[in-house]
Amino acid sequence: MAGMVHVYTGNGKGKTTSAIGLAVRAVGAGLNVFIGQFVKGMEYSELNSLADIEGITVEQYGQNYFIKGQPNKKDIESADYGLKKIKNILDSGKYDLVILDEANIATYYDLFKVDDLIDIIENRAKNVEVVITGRMANNKIIEYADLVTEMKEIKHYYQKGIIAREGIEK
Repeated sequence: MAGMVHVYTGNGKGKTTSAIGLAVRAVGAGLNVFIGQFVKGMEYSELNSLADIEGITVEQYGQNYFIKGQPNKKDIESADYGLKKIKNILDSGKYDLVILDEANIATYYDLFKVDDLIDIIENRAKNVEVVITGRMANNKIIEYADLVTEMKEIKHYYQKGIIAREGIEK
């Protein structure tokens, strides 16, 4: 059976968290998982846990900050390197589930083209399930995907000045 393409997008909290939950479920079923994090190069608490789970591999393709404003040359180079690496991973069929964390943000900031992302997903090994996360999913991605979930922010304590907390948001 062919793998499906999932998109987790929207302004609400929980896109990466949902994808990681799916990764844990997949490993529990004996599947191999690869998580490529675009635009991220920082330490997140989930990296500590994921490093201890056999069957999950994580790589980051970003800097030590999240892009605000215009990306620089290094941001673009890191994302381009990551996209090439993901292409090889998707082609290999070695992983049953491949999560492209923040790939929507990468296309939004034009770190790589939406059409290039769709092309590498379209030409992947047929059994590979793909999850694309990040706010501002491009309409082409939404149309292409088999499943789209939008996380909608109704209320968030950030609005009260609460900053990201270790183990909850980071």
